[in-house]
This record gives sequence, C-alpha cells and structure tokens, in this order.
Amino acid sequence: MTNAADQFFVVLLGGDLEPTLRFRMATAGARFIAADGGMRHAAMLGITPEAWVGDFDSTSPEELEAWSHVPRESYPVAKNATDGEIAVSAALERGARRLILAGALGGERSDHALMHLLHAAALKKDGLDIMLTSGLEEAWPLPLGRTVIDLPEKSLFSILGLTALAGLSIQNVRYPLNTFDLPFGSSRTVSNVALGPVTFTLDAGLAVLLARPYDFSGA
Repeated sequence: MTNAADQFFVVLLGGDLEPTLRFRMATAGARFIAADGGMRHAAMLGITPEAWVGDFDSTSPEELEAWSHVPRESYPVAKNATDGEIAVSAALERGARRLILAGALGGERSDHALMHLLHAAALKKDGLDIMLTSGLEEAWPLPLGRTVIDLPEKSLFSILGLTALAGLSIQNVRYPLNTFDLPFGSSRTVSNVALGPVTFTLDAGLAVLLARPYDFSGA
C-alpha cells in the first residue's frame, strides 16, 4: 500500500522563494524535485532533491558542480515543454498526488509564473491536490463545489476568474458573496480580507485563489 507521504512532492522552480514558517509547515515531509535554476533554493531550505531536471541553461557551472551528486535528467534547450512542466511530470511519474510548486510566483519571468498558474488549474481538474507558493504569496486553483482554505485573519486575498464564474460564494471574509456570477475579466473579487479560514463554493468556471498570508495592509 502506498504511503501518503510518498505521494507528496515539492517542485523547486526558478521564481522567488522565502522560507517562511508557513512555507516550512506546508512542505514538511515532502519529497523534492528541482527544475533547472530552482536548485538554487535547495541550500537555503537545507534539502537535497531526489532528482534535478531541465536544460540547465539557468544553472551556473558552480551549481552544477556543487550538486553533482543529485541524479540529473538533461533535456535540450529546444524542447516542447518548460523545465517546470518537465519537473511536474517527473513528480507525477513517481506517484505524486499532492504537489506544491515552490518558486512558481514572482521572479523575472511573468510568462512562466502565469503558465504555472494555468498548468496548476489543469492539474487540479484532473484531481491533483496542488498549490503554488513564493513563501509570501500562495495560490490554489479552486475546484467546483465547496473548499475551505486556512488563511490568517486579516490577510489579503483575491479570486482570479480564468473564465466567467457561476455560483461563487465566499464566506468568513470582509466582503462576502453568495452564489454570485462573475463576468470574465471582472475585478470584483480582487483585494478581499480573510476573517480566518475562508469557505469558497463554485458551481461553474475556472478560478484561482491568490493569497498574501503575511500582508495585512487591507486590515
């Protein structure tokens, strides 16, 4: 029988990452895979990934030498997927059912950050338990039905509708909604404030929750 801990992976990506207490708690007990330049986070976290994948165009010779003991899966620069997507596939091949994309938000490449969000939304539709984090920001694709996300009281969050949304309810927040239909492109659900764990209900559509658990500027 497969141990649940063996199905929990963190993929290290090349974006921003702060090793906050919330991040440490969320990733405790996970297995790690690094995607190319995401390996730069490993020393800070005090972990050794079990695999390192990518084309390594974002990795210095010094880093390649320092982590030469980590099993490496090399790909050409001219390929049909990002290093991050390849690393996620490597986790899935190893049995991942719960996944955290660390370093998925922020950084120099906004195209990569947006792609991580879209990829995560697709994986959530396939039933994977997934979140994205920079340590200071967190994102969850919202499934249909009811979901509870544990956010700190008075912290900021937004709901981003990747499509038009139907039947969106948000409870235990400063600005609640009840079975609201959100038009595509509307900013109505940006900058809300959690009053503690937040309950979301969604009847139809594709949405992402983007939270700032250490940001109390909206309080």
